[in-house]
Amino acid sequence: MSSQSDAGDRGLDLRTLDWLLEPEQPAVRYLTLVDLLGRKESDPEVREARSRIPRVGWAADLLSRQKPKGYWEPRAPTNFQSYARFLQFPQFGSTFWPALVLADLGLDARDPRIRRIAELFFEYKLRLSSPFNFYTEEVCAVGNLARMLVRFGYADDPRVQKLYAWMIEDQRKDGGWNCAPDQPGTLDCWEALAAFAALPKSKRSRAMESALERGVEFYLERELFREGKPYPPWLRFHYPTHYFYDVLVGLEVITRLGYTDDPRLGPALEVLRKKRRPDGTWALDSVHPDVGPALRKDYAGREFRPWSLEPAGRPSKWITLTALRTLHRVAPK
Repeated sequence: MSSQSDAGDRGLDLRTLDWLLEPEQPAVRYLTLVDLLGRKESDPEVREARSRIPRVGWAADLLSRQKPKGYWEPRAPTNFQSYARFLQFPQFGSTFWPALVLADLGLDARDPRIRRIAELFFEYKLRLSSPFNFYTEEVCAVGNLARMLVRFGYADDPRVQKLYAWMIEDQRKDGGWNCAPDQPGTLDCWEALAAFAALPKSKRSRAMESALERGVEFYLERELFREGKPYPPWLRFHYPTHYFYDVLVGLEVITRLGYTDDPRLGPALEVLRKKRRPDGTWALDSVHPDVGPALRKDYAGREFRPWSLEPAGRPSKWITLTALRTLHRVAPK
């Protein structure tokens, strides 16, 4: 079946679809074929697009800066303690952040460079004997790592399962999560729910299903963006999201979990539809950290090093793909 025919059957704008299917970003092409056009993994076009992800475009650019031992930092640390921090800090400039993006782009441990990333985290961040392991970290870091390792292909690893157990234990009474101890849940702490969304349903325990159901209800009660005073960055679309939240992040996670017909999604979907450009695309509104000057430094007082795959203020293939996937999930079947 041709892409034109697929698009017509699914109500997709043909110009936008052709743009997403352009070969220079094979990750977007692959996910468009699978998620929007319903192609099987065995489809020749799907297989060809997936095979090109590590060789062309964003993933290839990121991997070209990876060091032979798997990390991105300029030099290796001198001891175990420095290695444990080294994989995570400085924020946005260390291995953790490009690895999250590579997981989103569809790469997994079949690629030896991805295996090396996973091995670094297993060795230096998931050792129970280490005081620097992720089992003592705040839940936003734990959720990001769990999502990354599941997408890399390690869902059955006991160390990854332990991350999920930690997130269940840390869930607050109101159903949300919070990186601050002894505080109620907040929409800003979305990473745990995203980790559950990344895990195939067949691999979720009853405890996991209960946790994600409570988590989804927490978001739906707040219509995905109504918490406290209006916060403009939540209504702007970003990528990479790192550990920041916006309404498109919420829509992607909630609809991926299968909650597509709840009327409380209406206000967030209205925000999404209004932000669509006349040409059928959505823009990358801003690059994180999209926050005030007081929050532009990491825990060590160093300036953030923000980066993005696409220029802010311009039509974005990644944002457009994410928006169309959301609308595709909520469309009447």
